Parts: sequence; structure tokens; C-alpha cells
Amino acid sequence: MKLCVLGSGSGGNAVLMQSGTTRILIDAGFPPRTLVRRLASIGVDPRSIEAVVITHEHIDHVRGAAGGARRFGWRIYATSGTQSGCASIRKVGAETIAPDTHFQIGDIRLDVIGISHDANEPVAFVATGQSTGVRAGVVYDLGVVTRSVQEALDRVDILVLESNHDGDMLRNGPYPAMLKRRIAGHAGHLSNRAAGTAAAECAHRGMSHVVLAHLSETNNTPQTANEAMRLALKKTPFKGCIVIADQNHPSTTISADRAAAFGHPQLTLGI
Repeated sequence: MKLCVLGSGSGGNAVLMQSGTTRILIDAGFPPRTLVRRLASIGVDPRSIEAVVITHEHIDHVRGAAGGARRFGWRIYATSGTQSGCASIRKVGAETIAPDTHFQIGDIRLDVIGISHDANEPVAFVATGQSTGVRAGVVYDLGVVTRSVQEALDRVDILVLESNHDGDMLRNGPYPAMLKRRIAGHAGHLSNRAAGTAAAECAHRGMSHVVLAHLSETNNTPQTANEAMRLALKKTPFKGCIVIADQNHPSTTISADRAAAFGHPQLTLGI
């Protein structure tokens, strides 16, 4: 199992995953031409991707899904609630998935976990490579980590987790009061502190990476998020790497053995 965060933030989100010969995207929140360019930068042909699984219908998660389906033949999987809020993926024949179930695409099994966010039936995913047993959780755009989410993340090898905002920066920042309440609320976005608590609870010695996703450009900084996570994990068995996902550039290739690469090895940066 290996993955690359093609970009993460309010401007767009997409995570490329591969296990064996199976490649999927979790979300496709950039225009198709941007997705093609970022995939090319890591040596991946978009036609090699089998499917896109959608976390929820907000534009920064679905913008390129329907276009990719029409152009490259990607299958789309989304909950009925997500489909009800996004006509474009309904029109290309999205397949329906449901929280608290699982389904399989090639070598990747996907467990679907219901989450708390201001969307129609939003979900997170835990992907397991059937040929290796490696597990990767992708959990972002949620206001709170419920017990069911935390239990689903038990023993994941790679954790992609929202670390959206610093509490003080949000409270003292320029956003209107109503927006601040939405972000900090039960159906909003995870703070650095909440992300640290969630990661620390599922941390184990075999976890290779914690990837911090969906950072706010206004209410957070990569340094602030990294330090908060570092402190949260300091007294846990975690001995892996903390990676900050960028809005504008793909991440390095991330794998449980820390040695895999997509496409061109020379384009894969060390962690």
C-alpha cells in the first residue's frame, strides 16, 4: 500500500492510493487538468486509476470527479446523501455506498465510516491492501472524532488526518463569529489539538506516517500543526514520520515500508 496526497485544503483535496496493481483516488477536488498535471508529476497515467471514492459533496472534494469519469473511465463511489447533493456525479452513474459497510476495488478493501460534518452523509475511509494487510485511514472534514471513528483507526499503518486550525488563531483571527462557530463546532473541522488526541490514541510502533491534511491557510501554519502533533505523539510508541500535506503540490510517496514510489523515482522526495 502506498499513497500520495495530491493536494489538501479548502482549494481542493485528492489522495492517490495503490495496492498491488489497483489505483484509486479518495476525492477528486481539483479540476481534471490539475489532477492530470499533478499525477504526471509523480509519473501516474490518469487512465490507470480505476475509481474515485468520495467523502462528501463539497466542491473541494468532488470538482474533478465527474470530468475524470467521462474522460478516463473512473468509476465513482459515494453515499446516497453525497449523491443527492452533487448532480454531476449522479449524472455519470455513481455507485452507492453506505456508512458502516465495506466494499472492494481490486486489491483494496474500503471500510466506510460515518463522520460528523455539515454535509449530506459524509464519510471517512480505512483502506486495506488485501495482498499486504497494510491499512491506511483517510479522515478529514469532520468536527469531532467519535468513538466509532477512533475504533476504525485502531492499528492503521498510515493515518491521513485533518489538522485544520489552531484554536487560538481561529478565535483571534479575521473570520466572522458565525464562521468561527461553524469551524469549531461539532460538524466543522478538527483543530490541531483534537487531531493530536486522535492520533495519539491510535499510535503504535508500527505506524509509519501521520499525514496532516486540510490545514487552514488563515488559522494555521504547517509549523504550528507539526509542533502540536509532535507533542501529542511524544509519549506514544509512534516512531514514524509526520508529513504536512500541501494545498498546491503533491506530497512525497508515503508507504508503510517507507521505500515505495509512484512512477518516476527521481520525482519522489525523501521524508
